[in-house]
Amino acid sequence: MVAKGVDEGALLWEPSEEVIRDARITRYAEWLGRGGAGYQELWQWSVDEPAEFWQSVWDYFDVVGERGDGPVLTGAMPEVSWFPGATLNYAANVLRRADTQPGRTAVVFRDESGARSALTYGELRDEVARVRAGLARLGVGPGDRVAGYLPNLPEALVALLATASLGAIWSSCSPDFGVPSVTDRFAQIDPKVLIAVDGYRYGGKRFDRTQAVRDVAGKLPGLRATVWIRSLGSAPAEGDTEWADLRAEDAPMAYEPVPFGHPLWVLYSSGTTGLPKPIVHGHGGVVLEHLKTIAFHQDLGEGDVFFWYTTTGWMMWNYLVGGLLTGATVVLYDGSAAHPGVDALWKVAAEEGVTYFGTGAPYIMASLKEGLRPTGLDRLRGIGSTGSPLPPEGFAWIYSDVKPDVQLGSFSGGTDVCTGFLGAVPLLPVSAGVIPCRCLGARVESFDPEGRPVIDEVGELVVTAPMPSMPVMFWNDPDGERYRDSYFADYPGVWRHGDWLKVLPGGGCVIYGRSDSTLNRGGVRMGTSEFYRVVERFPEIADSLVIDTGRLGQEGRLLLYVTMAEGAVLSDDLVTRLRTTLRGELSPRHVPDSIHEVPGIPRTLSGKKLEVPVRKILLGTPVEQAANPDAMANPEVLSHFVPE
Repeated sequence: MVAKGVDEGALLWEPSEEVIRDARITRYAEWLGRGGAGYQELWQWSVDEPAEFWQSVWDYFDVVGERGDGPVLTGAMPEVSWFPGATLNYAANVLRRADTQPGRTAVVFRDESGARSALTYGELRDEVARVRAGLARLGVGPGDRVAGYLPNLPEALVALLATASLGAIWSSCSPDFGVPSVTDRFAQIDPKVLIAVDGYRYGGKRFDRTQAVRDVAGKLPGLRATVWIRSLGSAPAEGDTEWADLRAEDAPMAYEPVPFGHPLWVLYSSGTTGLPKPIVHGHGGVVLEHLKTIAFHQDLGEGDVFFWYTTTGWMMWNYLVGGLLTGATVVLYDGSAAHPGVDALWKVAAEEGVTYFGTGAPYIMASLKEGLRPTGLDRLRGIGSTGSPLPPEGFAWIYSDVKPDVQLGSFSGGTDVCTGFLGAVPLLPVSAGVIPCRCLGARVESFDPEGRPVIDEVGELVVTAPMPSMPVMFWNDPDGERYRDSYFADYPGVWRHGDWLKVLPGGGCVIYGRSDSTLNRGGVRMGTSEFYRVVERFPEIADSLVIDTGRLGQEGRLLLYVTMAEGAVLSDDLVTRLRTTLRGELSPRHVPDSIHEVPGIPRTLSGKKLEVPVRKILLGTPVEQAANPDAMANPEVLSHFVPE
């Protein structure tokens, strides 16, 4: 029996007059002198007049720094310079309330065992000052790199802010990353200091990483010190630097003023099909972008409690820290989302009075399949979903079984810009399967094969005007060739993101999956998300992967792989029902040639399905060349896709 569906575009929520009146974006529009303007009008102005818009963001939030008298931007993509002559520091903006509101709670930490701790803004500043002084004693200064091999602990956040305050450059990986995956990343940036944990807990189990840390450190020739956080209580070795030693001395807080585009952190592409791209973002671009999106689109500020389930290896961790820019309290969670039960995150949200709850789309769908009905979410005003397209059924479940008056925001963006291009806003209604809007300052369009913008048709997601959080560079890419090839090779001067997008006549958007893993059957192109929406409604199916093996000019086979729910079997009857439903809801061309059961669907460490590597394997590429196992959550399943 297929679970009950809901039509794409079905209206699920509309903002009340009170919601619109009290929204932070409404107050911003009034401050601009544009009160009463509809969202589409405000968005159009923001992309038509980018200099005026981004200057207004700086002024409205009274960014801590020296604006200077230079222009807002010069040049054209990809050669753009933002706010030349301005100086600021990301950490100074994050910690600005430590002086005026030192007792306000800044950070709450929770883990899967139920442990809890908290830091006020004043306590956070003092911790950052101590670690800043410790890093300086180790010789860290402007431009040096500090790497964190850490779970989602308060110490990770403190280390990021301490690094940024010095004008040094932060980079982090989660400790579940394997040694080759970590060294593929950190060896590219040659860190001076590595801050690492001796182990972590996940799913009720302990994982010792002592040897992994030593192996990583041994492959970083420029490393001067390894700083240990003893999470599992391992005995220190001779010559080790302890976290307690790093933060041992009280010190005054200070911030190194840096240019707007000075590197803040290095994030990485998934690295599943090649060496991860080291993506560098600047202090100023991140400050402006996160203030804009978190305050205007998620409607967060002082008094809010912001929680997003993430690890330090996903850009959403950096984005979550950005909640502090608005004065919100951020909740850090370390551990499995499903331990001891699938409802673990919902319970944390209830217990902490979370006002905005963020997670990946797969967690929402897992909660739906589990039949959860979370309770105690009285303060919850918003729910965020990202990582992959959220099907209409996921939208409907939020409103039927979680909370009918919450604003659901499905966001689409990525590591490349550390934000969302597309998202929600309190001024607009929410419809099933539809992202309500293109975000302020993001000139997103859908291009047809000839590079022309189209409405109400599926095309390539492109960005046709610059955004300040676009990378300032890739590390070790002095002439910018790798950067240009990654985004600007297909449409000169236009950013191609790699997703299929439909822009609706009213301004809403629908994402259909990655454009490099399209299903092209008989000339009919379809994104994989539409396929998964149908297949994964079957309660017997826990997960799925669809691959089109066709090549240019040749139609190949359409193969469906499924992982069964506990106790379910891939029977002939189920196969028949799958084929019938796909024929009726998609098209006869999209009925799989064969359906196979596999023990798991390969995913990246951040949870994305690995469609392209599996396609390569099916076309004959050896497994070890198609994907980097250390960049995967479950590399052992790849062998099940090798053709017999």
